[in-house]
Parts: sequence; C-alpha cells; structure tokens
Amino acid sequence: MNMGIKSFASFLLAFLMMTVPAFSQQGYEIKVQLDPVKNQYIYLGYHYGKLKALADSALVNEQSMAVFKGDEPLKPGIYFLVSPGKTILFEMLIDKDQHFSIAADTTLPDKLIFTGSATNSKFLEYTRYVSQRGQQLTNARQQIQSLTGAERDELQKKMNTWNQEISDYRNNFEKQEPESIIAAYFRAMKEPTVPPANLHPGGKYDSLYAYRYFKDNFWNGVSFADERLIRTPFFEAKLNRYYDQLVSPVPDSIIAEVDLMLAEAVDNKEMFRYLLSHFIDKYINPQYMGQDKVFVHLFEKYISVGMADWLTESQRKTVYDRAYSLIANQIGAPAANVTLTDTTGKSVPLYSIKGKYTVIYFWDPTCGFCKETVPKVDSIFQNKWKHMDIKLVGVMVDGGKEAWMNYIRKNNLKDWIHLYQTDKARQEDYDAGRPSYRQLYDVYQTPVLYLLDEQKRIVAKKLTYDQLDKIIEAKK
Repeated sequence: MNMGIKSFASFLLAFLMMTVPAFSQQGYEIKVQLDPVKNQYIYLGYHYGKLKALADSALVNEQSMAVFKGDEPLKPGIYFLVSPGKTILFEMLIDKDQHFSIAADTTLPDKLIFTGSATNSKFLEYTRYVSQRGQQLTNARQQIQSLTGAERDELQKKMNTWNQEISDYRNNFEKQEPESIIAAYFRAMKEPTVPPANLHPGGKYDSLYAYRYFKDNFWNGVSFADERLIRTPFFEAKLNRYYDQLVSPVPDSIIAEVDLMLAEAVDNKEMFRYLLSHFIDKYINPQYMGQDKVFVHLFEKYISVGMADWLTESQRKTVYDRAYSLIANQIGAPAANVTLTDTTGKSVPLYSIKGKYTVIYFWDPTCGFCKETVPKVDSIFQNKWKHMDIKLVGVMVDGGKEAWMNYIRKNNLKDWIHLYQTDKARQEDYDAGRPSYRQLYDVYQTPVLYLLDEQKRIVAKKLTYDQLDKIIEAKK
C-alpha cells in the first residue's frame, strides 16, 4: 500500500478542497503512535478523484505520538497517512466514527493496528487478504505463460477460485453490512458479469446483447447521492470508463446520460458539485469534435442558472467566455457571417464567398506549426479542392500584416481568399461590445481549420487538413 509522492505540491493540487466541510457535529480526533518518528510533522490526506488533497497536519512528539484533531468532522472517504518524507504509509476509512487510535511503525508496514474503529479494522483485514490473494494471482499470471496442457488448466482453475473468493468476500460483506462505507465501495468497484452465451437471445453469443447488459448493469447498487464515493481513487476512473467506452460518443447520447446522473445527485450538494465539475472539465475541451455541445448544454442548463455557485470569479469568467465562444460555432449551425479585409483593402463578408464548400484556415505567418502546414494545405487545395468548387479562406490571426503579405508572396499562395481584421475594425468591435471573429470561431491558437457547406453551416472544425479531406471525400 506504500506509494511515493514526487512532491508535497501534489497534495496542494486540490487546495480548493483543503478545508474539509462538516459531515456531522462531533468533530474528529485521530491519535497516532508512529514509531520511530519523533519531532516531525505527519499529514492526513484524502483522495478526490485523481487528485490528492491535504486535510490536516500534526507534529509527532518525543514519544512518537501525534493527534489530528478538529472541531468540524471530516467528510467521509478514503484517507491516507503521509510520512515526514512525503510518502503514503497506509490508507484508512473516514465515515461516521471519527474518534479512534492508530499504532504503526514506518519500518514495519505490516505492524498496523486500529483501536476504536471497527470499520478500519475490517478494512485492514480486507486489504491484507486482497494483498495476499493479489500476489498469488500476479505470480500465477506470470507462471501460466510458460505452462501448457493439464498444468495450465489446473493453474487457471486455481486463479478462478481465488478471484471467486475475493468476489464472495465482498458479496458477503455487502449482505452483512449493506449501509457501511466498505459495502458502498465494494458495490462501486464491482463490474457486471455478462451471462454465458447459452443465455443470450437465440441461445448463442450476441455481442450487442453483451454490450447492453454490461452497460445497463454497470452502476448496479451505486447511488449518485452517496458522497462517500467522491473521496476515492476509483470513482473518477469508473466514470471515465463509462463515458469513454460504454456511452455512444454522439453528443446527444452523452447529454442524456449526464442529465440522468446529475438528476440523481442534485439533492446531495457535494456529489452534484463533483459530477458537474467533472463533466465541465471533461467536455470544455473534448477529445472528439462536436462533443463541446455537451459543455454548452451544461452551461445553459446548470451553470448559467446559478447551479454552479461554487465557481470563483476567475473560474466563472473562464467558463462563461468559453461557453459564449462555443455557442456560436456548434456543428450543424450556421457559421458567423464575419466581415474581414482582403489584401487589397476590400471588405469581404464571409457569406459573399460562394462555393460547394468553404474551408477557413486561421493561421499566423510567424507560427512554426503554421509554416509546416500551410504548404500542405495549399498543395491539397491546388491539386484537388479548388477543382471541386471548394473555396479556401486564409485568415491571418497574428503576426502582422507585413509578415503575412511577405509569406503569401514568397510561397505563391494563389487562388486563396486572404483576409485579416484591421486594427480599426478590431477597435470598433471592442467599442461596440460585439464579439470578435476569434470568439465567434473559438480561435485562441493557430492553426485552426473549419469546413462549411454551401449554406455556410459548420460541417467540421478543429481537425487536420487531411481529416477535413476525408470528410469532403465522404460527402462527395
């Protein structure tokens, strides 16, 4: 259970949660006998999704004794004791009973005793049991690679038995103490077992049925109103697995799942805050094109109506600015009809450009990556796109007009529609309170590519030129 921590700063990564809110009205007192440590600070930390946060610190005296104490109880979850050397020594559970003692020795990891906490005694018994079985399974997995025939079959049977014993241990505990924090964690860690092939529709293996069964039963026994799940190292990973592997990547499918979870959690402020923050973080800059629609939905349904009142002013500005940028350029929506200036000084409204498709390339002549990609974009445009009635609009974002014009001439970027925004036009937008083209197209780095159809609806955005080409090919 030992785990090194590279630096104490990793604890403070979640400093926003450093002061743990109240769980009841009885406070906490955790006495620690930690041999052979003397006259040094030790720390009480807790998991918060993928983060590790600091809950308290205590000075170990000459008798190797320290006390973590506070008037407000700690929030429930999986906590850990951290040595003066900033390594995690062992984990413990914090739930309703927050007055207990611990005896431990940094040189003897197995010498650990909890007094006054039946929950932690049972948790320690379980972790030791799983550690033993886990080591047996690890050794067996290494050994089985070199076995064949009956020996391999026999070892596989043992491995199946050990796995079943772990599962039975958890199931029995759930039945005996269903409301305990340990049972809640066992349920959250459990994965559904798909019925054997002969029980599938038609009596044979059906991959679609197996997928649906696994997905439909993935959260069995898990309550999204149970905030004890927040302070664990596994709940966030389970969330990510569900949304990354089991939920359709189509934005509307994600939105439906997110709304269901948030509806279950809405009566528990801590869980609601955790889930909403998790989804904001996941979809504000999503992995796949179009999933920013999920973030826009979160903004419109929850954030803009005051259901994210924990956001700081700085966080609120970031979220609101990002939302207003994304609202204007959703897939399938009409692109903003911005008016920019060409190399001759003529004003050119975007919608005046006619073509089966329009590719907008936002770039900077001083940007190293832009310099690499502009010739490639020009090549595919000259050799293919312009013969398909595709217009290529190059918008200079930064770098200065002189550098931009020199680059165009030097690289012979002919047949492009080269545009930029003059300083005067930029100032006029600012004075009038109008969103700039950067906000309307969410252009805060370069290069950025958009693909618009004949009616100037957004077909694709923020893809590479070859990805855009594949979309164009698919729509031929």
